[in-house]
Parts: sequence; C-alpha cells; structure tokens
Amino acid sequence: MSQAPTPPNIVVLGGGSAGWITACLMARAWGGHRVTVVESPAIGIIGVGEGSTPQLKAFFDLIGIAEADWMPACDATYKLGIRFTGWSERPDYESYFHPFPGPTDLHTEPAFLHNCALARRGFDVPAHPDAFFLASRLAAEGKGPQAGETFPFAPSYGYHFDAHKLGAFLREHAAAQGVTHLERRVAEVERNSEGGVAALLCEGGERIGGELFVDCSGFAGVIAQQALGQRFVSFADTLFNDRAVVIPTQCCPSYRPQTEAIAMAAGWRWVIPLTSRTGNGYVYSSRHISAEAAEQELRAALGPSGSDIEARHLQMKVGRVEESWSHNCLSAGLAQGFLEPLEATALHIVIATALEFISAFEAGGFTNQHQRRFNTSIAERIDGIRDYITAHYRLSQRSDTDYWRENAANQNLSDGLKSMMTAWFTHQDIAAANEQAFPMRPYSTASWHCLLAGYGTFPAPEKMQAPPANLRASDLAEVERILTASALNFTAAGVLA
Repeated sequence: MSQAPTPPNIVVLGGGSAGWITACLMARAWGGHRVTVVESPAIGIIGVGEGSTPQLKAFFDLIGIAEADWMPACDATYKLGIRFTGWSERPDYESYFHPFPGPTDLHTEPAFLHNCALARRGFDVPAHPDAFFLASRLAAEGKGPQAGETFPFAPSYGYHFDAHKLGAFLREHAAAQGVTHLERRVAEVERNSEGGVAALLCEGGERIGGELFVDCSGFAGVIAQQALGQRFVSFADTLFNDRAVVIPTQCCPSYRPQTEAIAMAAGWRWVIPLTSRTGNGYVYSSRHISAEAAEQELRAALGPSGSDIEARHLQMKVGRVEESWSHNCLSAGLAQGFLEPLEATALHIVIATALEFISAFEAGGFTNQHQRRFNTSIAERIDGIRDYITAHYRLSQRSDTDYWRENAANQNLSDGLKSMMTAWFTHQDIAAANEQAFPMRPYSTASWHCLLAGYGTFPAPEKMQAPPANLRASDLAEVERILTASALNFTAAGVLA
C-alpha cells in the first residue's frame, strides 16, 4: 500500500496582508509547523487603509475568526459597495452605487435587468441601479449589513480596514497555528539543480531552505521576477493610472458603509471610513498630471481637514506575472501583480490564488502536475478583473480633460471586453455574452448592468421614447415596497468595539 504524499515545507517571503493570508490558508491546509514566514522589519508595506470584497468575509469564516475579534483590532468598518461619483456627465447619472448583490436582490434584480433591456433600446423607463438593490438603500441610510432576528436574508458585504493592523492580527493568528515567523533581510535566492528555489540566503549568512516558496516580496518580486526571471505583463496600455497620493484625515463619528470613488481630473480619489481615521487617496496617471499637481488637487478636494497632514506618494506597477506558479514558487500579492484599487480586488485575488493553488497542488500529489491549468485559470481571473476595471474608463460618460478623453478613445481592449460592449449596444443577452467572454465570470451579469446603467450608457435623452403597451416597464412601486420593508430590519452601521 503506497504512502500518501507528504505536504511540503513552505517558506513565505514577505509579510503584510498577502503573506499572512497565504500563510494562514496553507497552515490550515497542511499544518502550521510546515510554514515559515520571513519578513524584514526594515521593509514597509504599501497598505494605506484598504477595502475588500465579500471574499475577505469568506476567508475569516473559513479560518474561524469572528468579526467581533478581528474588526476592532484592525479599525474595520463594513462595506456594502462602492459609490461612484462624477464618472458620468449625463443628467441624473452623475452618481451611482455598485452593490454586492445579496439574497434579497433576487426579488428586485430581474426588474432592473428588464428595465435596462428596454432603456438600451431607447425606451424611457427607470433604469438607474440605485433604485433596485437593498445594499444601495442600506448604505444611503447608513445602516449596516446585520439584520434583526426575524429577517434571515443578510446582504453580501466586505470591509474597510487598516492594512498594517490586519497584517499584524493575522501574524498573531498564524503564530498560534504553529507558523514560524523570522525577521530577516534576504540578500540572495539560492537556485536548485532543476532551476527552482533551494533556499533564501539572509544577510549575516543564515540559510533558510524549503520545498515550496511563496513570493510576497511586493513589487520587487525578489523570487519570481528577479531570481526565476518570471516575465511581468504590463497593463499600462489599458489602465493608465500608475501613481497615488494619500492623505488620511480624522474619522467621522457616523459613516456610510461604502467606499467612495470620486472622479478627478486625471484619475479618481477614494474615501474609506475606518474607526480611527478616514482614508483618502488620489489614484492618477503620471502622464496626465504631476505628483505636485495631484497632491494640490487632492488637498483642494479635502479642504481644511487635510491641510496640515503630510502626503504620502506611491508608485504602482500595474500588471501581473506571466505565470503565478513558476517552478516551486507561487507569487502572491504585489509580487504576483497589481490592479489599481478601483474595485478593491487585491486581497480577493490573494485569497483566490491561495485556495486554488492549495487545491491544485494537493490534487497533483504535491507536484507540478496541474501547474499549467492553474496558471491559465488565475491569469484569466486577473485579466477578467482588469477588463472590468478598464470598462469603467473606456465607457465613462466624462470628457472634460485629456485624461478622460484618451480613456474613452482607448482601443487597446481585449476581445472579451469588446464583445461585452458590442452586446450592450446591440441589445444582446448580457448574461450569455458574459459567460462567453469571461468563462471565470469574475463579475456577475448584474455587476455589468450596474456599471453600464450607472453611467447612463443609453441612447441620448432626446432619442428616448415611451415604451409601447406590449413592452411594459417593471413595477417600480413593487421594487420600492420590497426594499423599504427589507431595510426596516437593519440598524445603523456603527462599529464593533
């Protein structure tokens, strides 16, 4: 009788949210005693206060940590979606809320999709997404995602959190699971005879060997890119933003459980409410505005609240490595790639990568048997998210600066994104188009509708006409009744303390 394959000894280079999330998931799968995290206290992390998708809630549920335990420790607040403001100049569509659709929306989403189909054909019917989703209503009323005991349908939601504190919290949890934490600065990567990684060589001469290595070394890509020569695929031709300037301000006692994404002259700015502060940052294209001008524009938007706070300037390397799994090395976090923070997908990708890798590695008996399939799957997932973010710029209804005009004229689009645009403007079935264009479906049909309808991407107002009697619009009064009755079951967002 053959003996079952033994899980590998794992060395994770780099801490931060990505390193510790990956370590926690691998420790859960294969035992904490097999995992070592090596990080240098001299190297800071990029995190400036982050938002997440519902994938982060699923992660904490999976590793068995309650919100009451981690949220207060990480200054976390709830996030029901993203409020986009200023991305469209079309009247009545200057702002829209992109929710995380939940169970209650199954009763209202069909009405939204139906009205969108009519509006796309030039019929004047209500098709703004804000009127159709429970999360939109709750965020507008400042209510959190926890319902009373008599209402069993909680919406999907994510979080806002302090990235530094999240990494520290997960480090403590990982240590309790047996993960080894070493504070070392790595000087060199030792290769093995097969071209993979044999060990990390630290300053002072210490050698840290392992069988599987995880590169969470940030944009530097110390293992995968520098040592293994993994090619970086740039997304600069579709995602222009490559810089950010950050200025935190005081927290607001009452907040709406949403991220705000507000269009600016050469990009957009986020507003993220934490319990300890409000995160503010301007993500912009250095081809269209200087760092000094971007900081000035952000300060003008913040007013007196940020006048005496020093700004932090960041550079972003937007794209991904060609293969996330190379030899015996898995890339994660910024070492794997980065898509600008518009849809808060950074940790979503980290978690998805780790879980899919664990599954593929185990299925192959801890060999590279499923490496190619894994790399294809992860690349398709990341590229699909890239295309959805690109759509925000390519299809925005804004044209007041060179930045927005160049985005609207950008032709460097994937075939998948082109087919989605064609389907929308030629009145095709968006669900079928999404399934064909993006087999991984990183974004739902409802999400595509929220984006395109939220901008008011319909025929010009003067061309809209009343629908004929045989094409009746959805009953908005019934939608309103469902949302109003549902919202009564929720209370103010508050915070966990």
